[in-house]
Amino acid sequence: MPVAKGSSLDPARTRADMLRAATLVFYQRGLDGVGIAELCASVGASKETLYRHFGSKDGLIEAVLQARSDRVNAWIRAAAEGAGDDAVAQLTAVFGVLGQWYSEPDFRGCAIVNAATQRHVEPARTIVSRHLDRYLELFTEIATTAGVADPVRVGRQLLMLLEGATVLADHHGLGRAAAEDALAAALPLLQS
Repeated sequence: MPVAKGSSLDPARTRADMLRAATLVFYQRGLDGVGIAELCASVGASKETLYRHFGSKDGLIEAVLQARSDRVNAWIRAAAEGAGDDAVAQLTAVFGVLGQWYSEPDFRGCAIVNAATQRHVEPARTIVSRHLDRYLELFTEIATTAGVADPVRVGRQLLMLLEGATVLADHHGLGRAAAEDALAAALPLLQS
């Protein structure tokens, strides 16, 4: 990031600014849709600065994906926890915030899963696995709260509905309807 003459460098802010800018570029264009020179121009940094903070383009990709996974999982968990102790209310809240996200004009699916699809290798593969595991953990907790007979299985089924809704919202342009349809399919699972 260009620094005005007389200003001091703030490495943490520079790194955060680069992550924020790269997140947008990768989400819009894909991991391989932008070269390193164009990426550096997009994030307002020299190649040297990028390499100093991330080691490589792959290092930047890993940092972007991990930060995004952390944000999304915290956001989904906060929605569930904010709904109180009722499993139905928690699940409704999760799919409610997903419906809002799916309706955003720049929605392009899940950046983490998109990345793993583009690059079915490290680091994307490990990050997507951890990302989905955190969703599974939340859904298993919700299923346990509901008192279902097999909360792990129901947690997996809820995760499948979330991921399916995300794909359909993106590729079929369903927006909020994808989340509403997934919720309609999910609620009976809490009664099993």
